[in-house]
Amino acid sequence: MSTAVAAGGPGAVLWMWLTGVFGIATKYAEAVLAVKYRIKTPSGDMGGGPMYVLERGLGMRWLGVVFAVLTAVAAFGIGCMVQANSISSLLHESYAVPTWVSGLVMTVLTAVVILGGIKSIATVCEKLVPFMAVFYVLGCLVLLVVHAERLPETLRLILASAFTGQAAMGGFLGAGVREAIRYGVARGLFSNESGLGSAPIVAAAAQTKNPVRQALVSSTGTFWDTVVVCALTGLVVVNSLRWTEGLKGAALTKAAFNDLGFVGPVILSIGLLTFVFSTILGWSYYGEKAAEYLIGERAVKPYRLLWVVAVMVGSVATMPAVWAFADIANGLMAVPNLVSLIALSGVAAAETRHYLWEGDIERSADAPAA
Repeated sequence: MSTAVAAGGPGAVLWMWLTGVFGIATKYAEAVLAVKYRIKTPSGDMGGGPMYVLERGLGMRWLGVVFAVLTAVAAFGIGCMVQANSISSLLHESYAVPTWVSGLVMTVLTAVVILGGIKSIATVCEKLVPFMAVFYVLGCLVLLVVHAERLPETLRLILASAFTGQAAMGGFLGAGVREAIRYGVARGLFSNESGLGSAPIVAAAAQTKNPVRQALVSSTGTFWDTVVVCALTGLVVVNSLRWTEGLKGAALTKAAFNDLGFVGPVILSIGLLTFVFSTILGWSYYGEKAAEYLIGERAVKPYRLLWVVAVMVGSVATMPAVWAFADIANGLMAVPNLVSLIALSGVAAAETRHYLWEGDIERSADAPAA
């Protein structure tokens, strides 16, 4: 959120939020198709995602291969190096911790968890996510209450600059409407992954009675992630007025949370650490399943080892290079997935009608219709 505001101005908050609102539908459709066309792998686990949807739903294995290649590569950007870079930069800004030190710690922790596979990843994430969400949201709400008198003007500024751009102000160099839309949408998709095709990979691995039931669960992720958490972050950043000082990334977020005194950086550091770590773990699964689709199960262990190395690389790399790689890779992997969503939109609608509007959401996919 801070990178979006720093580059696109306060108006980026609205575009990021709208990306989340519409992304709920995209995430839902992705999950419906992923569960419907999933398969049982030789190891006995469920495998699915856009690569299987493209192959089994559209008969376009070649495009499934393209998606899998792009996902296996893109995962190193959005799900690994950017995340590691964010926390190492923040710890360096807040506590002068060398980036290589925080990178080394994250590398070791990542290795311990992901080498244990999907069950190990799920066990850690289901403990981290509820804690991080409540802890971080409370911190944001306190900050908004502390500066409640600024909120009306902050909301007006976000709405106005979303459609008119933001003139130079203090250390902020200014941004037009194009930048507000570009960075708001890009960071929104980066945050909630709707349309990228990554989240359906793990949705397909879930134990669920039917595609629609799992899709409803999956779509709530976008709501909480972007419509709630990112909106709160955007309000905090803009409301702090620190964006006018020309700060970017971790420095801007830290400055906004400094208004809570010494407690602010602690809340931010713990919140970001849990966000980052759970994301690194989740995306390692996305990437390895894409690699498994391409090469087979023999690709999993080498991919995990490369992933561990990438955590360290991302921690010490420069931010512009890391973000540029992530944005390009994200855009490329979204294209094949969007092809499947458009071409099979009728299937998603039919499944919804069958299980939700005309049927029983608790009915198993292999049960006869009532």
